[in-house]
Amino acid sequence: MANGKSNIAELGIASPPGDSEPYYVPFSDEVTLFEQCHRHQLAVMLKGPTGCGKTRFVEHMAWRLGRPLITVSCHDDLTASDLVGRFLIHHNDTVWKDGPLANAARHGAICYLDEVVEARQDTIVVLHSLTDYRRTLSLDKTGELITASPEFQLVVSYNPGYQRMLKDMKPSTRQRFVALEFDFPPAERESTILMHEACVDDGTARSLVTLAHKLRNLHDRGLAEVPSTRLLVATAKLIASGIPLRRACYAGLVAPLSDDAALIGAMRDLVDLSFP
Repeated sequence: MANGKSNIAELGIASPPGDSEPYYVPFSDEVTLFEQCHRHQLAVMLKGPTGCGKTRFVEHMAWRLGRPLITVSCHDDLTASDLVGRFLIHHNDTVWKDGPLANAARHGAICYLDEVVEARQDTIVVLHSLTDYRRTLSLDKTGELITASPEFQLVVSYNPGYQRMLKDMKPSTRQRFVALEFDFPPAERESTILMHEACVDDGTARSLVTLAHKLRNLHDRGLAEVPSTRLLVATAKLIASGIPLRRACYAGLVAPLSDDAALIGAMRDLVDLSFP
């Protein structure tokens, strides 16, 4: 049986620090808190609405700390083996291939589990030994016990406003993390993000942010997900590329949010009033 331990580059799922700083505008002391969590080997939980900048923040911090980043998008079918690793047939031999979690622990990467509560509970349990004083990961199929590199860090994220209605973390898991709470940026900062990310002028950026705030108020009228900063950036890019403003808003902000005719009508009316 061959030893199939792989390095980060071989997996092809890690982003090296690189020279280009991922653009991120802090809204509070989250950068300092994350740096201290990394220094003290504490796991971090990012809580906030979809598209508010959680993933970009992790990318920025990986760059800032000079650590590779391994990102896993969690889903219902994600198994413990998907995270830890499995035996694979290679030619006439059986080899062990580390999963992203084992690989990150072994090589000192930041492992980011996006929308972690989408994963099954029996999958999440494998995180426990990595998130307390042990910082170990047991590979039951090989008998190996990985002691995490000092620079390894586990980061998870989820959207409590949406996912709590369907799924939630067990208290025994939640209390293993330091929690950083995120929300959509204040209007001034969100406008700055749009100007940088989409290369639109200040007036267009401010108008889109004002419209987004009006649309977000429809949350109380049955809109499950409100327009995110990510959707605003996409809309702004359409406008910057020459798409007429209202058409860009219909396609970039309104249509992705709902299939309900009444809600779509209400949102389109707000667009028309904002951009006559």
